[in-house]
Amino acid sequence: MYYKSVKEEIVAGLPLAINIFIKLREAILRGKLQNGEKLTEQRICNEYNVSRTPVREAFRLLEQEGLITMIPNRGAFVTGFSEQDVADMYDMRKEYEMLAFEWAVERITPEEFAEIKNAYELMEFYTHKGEYEKSAEQNVLFHELIYRASHNRLLTQILTSYQYYTKQIRYSEENKYDYMEEVLEEHYEILQALETKDKKRGVAIVKKHLEGSKIRAGYGGFNK
Repeated sequence: MYYKSVKEEIVAGLPLAINIFIKLREAILRGKLQNGEKLTEQRICNEYNVSRTPVREAFRLLEQEGLITMIPNRGAFVTGFSEQDVADMYDMRKEYEMLAFEWAVERITPEEFAEIKNAYELMEFYTHKGEYEKSAEQNVLFHELIYRASHNRLLTQILTSYQYYTKQIRYSEENKYDYMEEVLEEHYEILQALETKDKKRGVAIVKKHLEGSKIRAGYGGFNK
């Protein structure tokens, strides 16, 4: 699987097929490409001014992610995620992230904690300035650094992918500023629990934070 951490852009140096995959994945997750919509190779070739070979590879990767369905003799159709899929993803991320925090408490190095603290301080700085995008970048980094501090590569990969998907789908343009201070406070509590190595409190805060994220994103009413 191919995942970027903070920004999903056409990136110089990445294979062309991966760049197309990233852009199409983002378009699907943000609803720019609708469920059931047909994607043709020629359409994508024209849009990105590329040959069919990287487009076919991008389609293959999208199918692996479950974001499109390839139907023989008919073509590729957007699958995307249902609202229930997204709600379930929040719940799965919560369970894995609670485990990541537990392991991070046991395995984190002083250097790793310093990185997490720095990400929080930058998040605090940008939050108070009302710079949502920069605050959100540090938010993502804060979580990724905790994943890495768990020192488990598989868990880090799983959580990075869940965070990417929920980040793309979560807040509308209208309400994205509404919860900045609330989210910052939750991150502060996570940081404090990590610093004091209070595993029980930290796990409870992580659970509260992810349940809050699900509600803030509008998926709180879905059954588990």
